[in-house]
Amino acid sequence: MYNKYHDQGLEILAFPCNQFGRQEPKSNAEIKQFAASYGAKFTIFEKIKVNGKDAHPVFLYLRSALPGLLGTSVKWNFEKFICNKEGQPVKRAAVTTAPMHFEKLIVSLLEGKDTQEDTQDESPTTTTTTTNN
Repeated sequence: MYNKYHDQGLEILAFPCNQFGRQEPKSNAEIKQFAASYGAKFTIFEKIKVNGKDAHPVFLYLRSALPGLLGTSVKWNFEKFICNKEGQPVKRAAVTTAPMHFEKLIVSLLEGKDTQEDTQDESPTTTTTTTNN
């Protein structure tokens, strides 16, 4: 999706996190190298915490703006938050939701359309995700 829509303004921001079964023990450099080996060209930040008292402010904001069905916590790696061009979260997608599931929403946001689409998706622009490798 990044390659398809980046020239139109799509940004994907990945935030590695080791809070989910310790699945992300690698260093920041190793994480970026691993992602690059699979052709990832989007921005990968340093490892952060997304839950708890030490959660990064970005995730405090995203979680409060779009609580999930089971509360505000991020449930697992690869949970996604889709934001509009102004950085306002408009949709939260579960780890089981494939990015292509919300492609129409991404296109609408890139076109500057105000969408009233449901903001939560607990079933199977900027996309923010926690990652693990």
